Amino acid sequence: MTTSPVDTQAAPGSTRPGRPGIALTVIAACQLMVVLDATIVNIALPHIQDALSFSTTDLSWVLSAYTLTFGGLLLLGGRAGDILGRRRVFLTGILLFTFASLLGGFAQEPWHLLAARALQGVGGAIASPTSLALITTTFPEGPERNRAFGVFAAVSAGGGAIGLLAGGMLTEWLDWRWVLFVNVPIGLLIAFLTPRYINESERHPGRFDIAGALTSTLGMASLVYGFIRASEEGWRDPLTIGSFIAAVILLAAFAIVESRAREPITPLRMFADRNRSGTYVIMLSLAAAMFGMFFFIVLFVQNVLGYSPIQSGLAFLPVTVAIVTGAGLSQRLLPVLGPKPFMVTGSAITGVGLFWQTFITPESSYVGGVLGPMVMFGFGMGLNFVTLTLTAVSGVAQHEAGAASGLLNATQQVGGSLGLSILVTVFGTASRSEGEKQAASFLATATPEQKTEFATTKELPAPWGHEVLTAGISTAFTAAVGMVLLALITAVAVIRVRKSDLEALSGKAEAGGPVA
Repeated sequence: MTTSPVDTQAAPGSTRPGRPGIALTVIAACQLMVVLDATIVNIALPHIQDALSFSTTDLSWVLSAYTLTFGGLLLLGGRAGDILGRRRVFLTGILLFTFASLLGGFAQEPWHLLAARALQGVGGAIASPTSLALITTTFPEGPERNRAFGVFAAVSAGGGAIGLLAGGMLTEWLDWRWVLFVNVPIGLLIAFLTPRYINESERHPGRFDIAGALTSTLGMASLVYGFIRASEEGWRDPLTIGSFIAAVILLAAFAIVESRAREPITPLRMFADRNRSGTYVIMLSLAAAMFGMFFFIVLFVQNVLGYSPIQSGLAFLPVTVAIVTGAGLSQRLLPVLGPKPFMVTGSAITGVGLFWQTFITPESSYVGGVLGPMVMFGFGMGLNFVTLTLTAVSGVAQHEAGAASGLLNATQQVGGSLGLSILVTVFGTASRSEGEKQAASFLATATPEQKTEFATTKELPAPWGHEVLTAGISTAFTAAVGMVLLALITAVAVIRVRKSDLEALSGKAEAGGPVA
């Protein structure tokens, strides 16, 4: 049988089956909107700070409020789709995300914006894992599903760079509020098209694993908060230590709850598959490096090269092209070679790109110091994202596809949040050390006016300030190389090429056996 699940698994309420192209467009648009929102506000942060009177420390929560709720609730979102129906849950998440975006655009106080960003994360956590699971029930296993996953993975990987470009354009041409308002018409269009072109999945009766949902969400949130707090207040801060202790207790409790629950939110048997477990480790490591790369290159091109918001966004376009190129190549050759060659090669190329960026200095130009390593990084990530996505959901039962995809997305988001916090901490330590050296050099030659300004702002002017910034960035990229090295070692030592995987990827076998 080669009939698409669009025809065979349609729910009675489906209105327009047999239009998988439009269905994929709707699903990809949702994923782009959700992923893009993790980075679109980056370039607008200085404008947000001025408009709402954020302190520098509190400003970081504009990003963290979103990633904490998004990463922490993804597992619950995936499970909700399995039990309640994926199209229904997908639509609910989209509408909640759209409403939160509208609230955030009208924010008048810092807490208004932070609450809206957290609510956006909740909506994204409901919609994102469900969107990936919808692909598994809309497209048959084999080349057709591979192409769909290729589109989905390219959107997921390139969304961060696209968000930086869109944020620059909206901030410079309109106003910072439009980085949130832009989601409203897109979300409403997706909500309009969803019931018309996406079939409802079969509902699987069951109960929500409330204990598992609470312990996993709070445990992830505590872990992310601990690293964020450490980057701001230091490792000896009582709240930092308390957050890590709470994270260990909660995540240990989560593992115990899941091992005993009759209907766990994350079936631990999914980790029994060697390739899938390795995939989660690789995704965690690569996402950690990716979030850091975006963050620090934005700092460099704006503060050292002097780029405007829109110029900063345009500077990241080559990353998107490289990611899409790598994703397309892996999607075509994956059925022939299997996942391991792409995981190994992609991780190695990504690591070389990051290592190249450790040589960044105030004298580095965009072409000589940013473009080359950034393209290598993007191509390596593109090779990995399609491969990781397919491997993570390969062989998973239909009724657990939401949980599997939710875990993959959670790994990416939590990995990105944790990685960025770790790298910011490394950056802060290195820049403070370099700042002491540069401050002594500056004060030895500064005019009285310059000394007075420095005493007020505590910020070194160029070229001393540029030396401090690039020293911190270079050290942070060194730590990022270590993260990618973990991914490479995992790909080499853990991932195996199996005949059954090649048959599934080429469409010669279905999950339940050979094709008739």
